[in-house]
Amino acid sequence: MSIQSNLTISCEFFPPRTDKGMVKLRETRKQLEVLKPAFFSVTFGAGGSTQEKTFETVKEIQQQSDFDAAPHLSCIGSTHDNILKLLEGYQANGIRQIVALRGDAPSGWAGSIGEFQHANELVEFIRAKTGSYFHIEVAAYPEFHPQSRSVKADLDFFVQKVQAGADSAITQYFYNPDAYFNLINNCTQRGVDIPIIPGIMPITNYEQLIRFSDICGAEVPRWLRKRLEDLRDDTKSLQDFGLDVITRLCERLLAEGAPGLHFYTLNKADYTLEVIKRLSL
Repeated sequence: MSIQSNLTISCEFFPPRTDKGMVKLRETRKQLEVLKPAFFSVTFGAGGSTQEKTFETVKEIQQQSDFDAAPHLSCIGSTHDNILKLLEGYQANGIRQIVALRGDAPSGWAGSIGEFQHANELVEFIRAKTGSYFHIEVAAYPEFHPQSRSVKADLDFFVQKVQAGADSAITQYFYNPDAYFNLINNCTQRGVDIPIIPGIMPITNYEQLIRFSDICGAEVPRWLRKRLEDLRDDTKSLQDFGLDVITRLCERLLAEGAPGLHFYTLNKADYTLEVIKRLSL
């Protein structure tokens, strides 16, 4: 497969909690720089629980690499003042890209939902306070947000984020490519033409994948779930099979017009590098 001239590759990290984890992430980032990614994004814990670590990680990437860093910014449980302070901090450090999310409350959360109800309000706030300074990414859900009342409501919320000023979107991960193309068709019918980049989650551990998927509402098709269950005690065979599945998924996505790939790296480089190698990108 030959690379498209405008194809974008990006990679997502989570902020390490320890010094050892940060050292490992630096090594991972340097390995992934060979891909010349459009950006490295850094997640933001539920309720902003990793806020300080996210800021530190993003700042280091921005200052110590030749690639853009894109912090996730979730608004659940936050205030206008808190968000503005973060935006000003990112501006001061030359960061020009943000992944704007509603986010989730931490488990057992009993605090206020905050001054933002939905992600479109966060996007509107960023635009009102910073104009066009930031390139704003938002989330898209090929298999629909688990809290959506209906398919129409889910699409309505996405359209609202685009109308509020989103520049592009990254999807929740999925293993059924038809779900992605259905999303694209629905968006086209609604006049949405921003790039929607498919999110790619590696398959390396059965229990971890099922737990993640159950929490976030991503479907693991029955055929895939059963095959992974059969291989759960054979790590190498499971990972080899997972690589084949992900490679075929990416091949179809790119062949049918996806504008790029966003890899949920889990702070490891080998899997993403192997997929890109198999795709001959």
